[in-house]
Amino acid sequence: MFAELAPHDEGMLDVGDGNHVYWSVAGNPEGKPALVVHGGPGSGSSPHARRVFDPAVYRIVQFDQRGCGRSTPHASDPATDLSVNTTAHLIADMERLRVHLGIERWLLYGGSWGSTLILAYAETHPEHVTEIVIAAVTTTRRTETAWLYEGVGRYFPEAHERFRDGAGVPPRTEGQNIIEAYAALMDRPDRSVREKAAADWCAWEDAVLSLEGQGTPYTDRVDDARLGFVRICAHYFAHGAFLEEGALIRDAHRLAGIPGVLVHGRLDLGGPALTAWELARAWPDAELHIVDAGGHLGVDETRTRVMTALARFGTADGATLES
Repeated sequence: MFAELAPHDEGMLDVGDGNHVYWSVAGNPEGKPALVVHGGPGSGSSPHARRVFDPAVYRIVQFDQRGCGRSTPHASDPATDLSVNTTAHLIADMERLRVHLGIERWLLYGGSWGSTLILAYAETHPEHVTEIVIAAVTTTRRTETAWLYEGVGRYFPEAHERFRDGAGVPPRTEGQNIIEAYAALMDRPDRSVREKAAADWCAWEDAVLSLEGQGTPYTDRVDDARLGFVRICAHYFAHGAFLEEGALIRDAHRLAGIPGVLVHGRLDLGGPALTAWELARAWPDAELHIVDAGGHLGVDETRTRVMTALARFGTADGATLES
């Protein structure tokens, strides 16, 4: 990976509804624009994500989606209104940021929830997208979240029982009802209630990732960042990501002419490879790479596939700055 890189420009963008979105730009100021779309939803941007880009080639843009990271107001505060935090709002924020930075077209890169938001944006504004690179493909269909928060529990029954008990719902309750219960808990004014709910949610996330051998990325701490992360996750998943079920794959024809590289781990228990396969079949300009040894968090081959795609697209004809 490329060396750590500090931003050369950053700011807070007023996106309306009382929200201000943090953004940063690193790399070559005259380079090919690329937007990094973080996961979660609600995890916030990470400087580490820049390291897959050649800083001499790319103008690397990052932002914290509404309610998380350095964006304000923060979702960890139950008084923060999440009714103005939906997929449509985030798409509009991305467009506002593109215009603010004077970018005509940009490459989109991300994974997990980030891939859902990338697809939603690109299907809405394909004229502003040069290429797409995704690692860990999701479209956040209710069927996908039902698997993540209920179906995969058959592999971790003891952890799932604790997760369900944390929501205060009876046995054999469907996953969507569990998510809705956590969303309600994360809106409670009592911080101790929210902290316990966030810890229980994150313990389940880590259980699903436990076979990947990369530690416990979610339960190391329960601070404001984690409270905001869980509150936003539960909010989006309880509402089916504010998308019509199956719309992103149904409308993948809108991506025609946009080259894409999809990288997905065969061993991703929380997000089976079926979604990536279905998307690749519906999007003829996408190439799918299944990493047999990879899971949701990725392995060396995952990163190599991503960096190879970014290197290729960095020199692609017709994929340069158009501002």
